[in-house]
Amino acid sequence: MKPPPFEYHRPDTLDEALSLLAVHGRDAKVLAGGQSLVPAMNFRLARPAVLVDLGRIGELRELTVEDAGTLRIGAMTTQRAVELSRTVADHSALLHETMPWVAHPQIRNRGTVGGSLAHADPAAELPAVMIALDAAMIITGVNGPRRVPAQDFFTGLFTTALEPGDLLTQVLIEGHQTAASETRFGAAFTEIARRHGDFALVGVAVRVGVDMVGSCSVAEIVLLSVGDGPVRAAHAAQALIGEQPDPTRLAEAAEVAAHKDIDPPSDIHASAAYRRQLARVLVRRALTTAFTRATSPGSPR
Repeated sequence: MKPPPFEYHRPDTLDEALSLLAVHGRDAKVLAGGQSLVPAMNFRLARPAVLVDLGRIGELRELTVEDAGTLRIGAMTTQRAVELSRTVADHSALLHETMPWVAHPQIRNRGTVGGSLAHADPAAELPAVMIALDAAMIITGVNGPRRVPAQDFFTGLFTTALEPGDLLTQVLIEGHQTAASETRFGAAFTEIARRHGDFALVGVAVRVGVDMVGSCSVAEIVLLSVGDGPVRAAHAAQALIGEQPDPTRLAEAAEVAAHKDIDPPSDIHASAAYRRQLARVLVRRALTTAFTRATSPGSPR
């Protein structure tokens, strides 16, 4: 299996990469980690006339925390670097917890955060997690950068808000937990796959907040592999707001998520009914873990 012929460029700067994309438009594809694009090219499912390799652009690999506690992740940061980062573990427990679920270590060594998000596979973990975290995507084009909420970035099956000539350059995750905050946050991620590292049959990312009297004040529930992209369980989340997160309430919210918020597909791996059952079980488990963390001092947030 070999790809069709293509023109190859490896720019040294972001400006050079943007200029190449502006010139070649829809004929160009961006090479980040290559873990999705290269196999697609080898199978002739993707036939770019021009390949723009971002591997030399060091400014796209930054991983820093701003003064306000916002985690800034360059799009070319590898998934393995995020997994092993103490900075990520300290500032985004949900992202830290999710990374070992992404494919296999060999894939994470090459795969990039930006590449996974731009590819927008409906069974990928990172898109769902970014929506649960209310992250922001920084998209840069020839006219400069713009900020797009994660919820608006994913627009359909393998499609995003990226236009021809655009690059996803950074991801911003704002800090939610502060010492003075009256809301205590907790988060959790879980999924079910046939084998660890395979694409999930169903997965769920959850972030919750609890106020000073123990009622739910924040609820984000986002599922993957149940639609054309990450799916927010908005009805289930709303059912939790203002309520005490006892086991009965969490089971009811999970039921709502499975039967009101999603319309999963059937395929050779699982039926729609089976995916609903998995969603119900996983949402309940993730909510239980997240609320336990929110109310237990010292638990990961």
